Amino acid sequence: MGLLSFLGVLSPAHISFFTMTSGGEKVGSDQLGNIYYRAKPRLGYKRERRWVMYNGVPEASNVPPEWHGWLHYQTDEIPEEDAESFRRPWQKPHQPNMTGTNQAYRPPGHILEGGQRDKATGDYKPWTPPE
Repeated sequence: MGLLSFLGVLSPAHISFFTMTSGGEKVGSDQLGNIYYRAKPRLGYKRERRWVMYNGVPEASNVPPEWHGWLHYQTDEIPEEDAESFRRPWQKPHQPNMTGTNQAYRPPGHILEGGQRDKATGDYKPWTPPE
């Protein structure tokens, strides 16, 4: 681990130092182990500061929708850990963004999936210019 990755803006050392020195107050955590904080507004601003300390790799897609809304000031209601979920039974659980990995979605015909797509069905008529 290089010095820049240790002291970078998203590094645990930088975020922990910021949290300790900013007077941040823990407001809750989610089922993934992320911890959410808030602090007084900075000088000249009206909104309180809100941020998350990720459990593990700092990946924004690991923030559940209810906490995303709170972080981005869409609601001032702090999600409760034991509250009944608003999610529907048909909704799938969160999956991280797999773009750029071997698990990324590739549609049929993608060059990494063989490069052969299905023939077009009979409902396609190519455009031809009028004469």
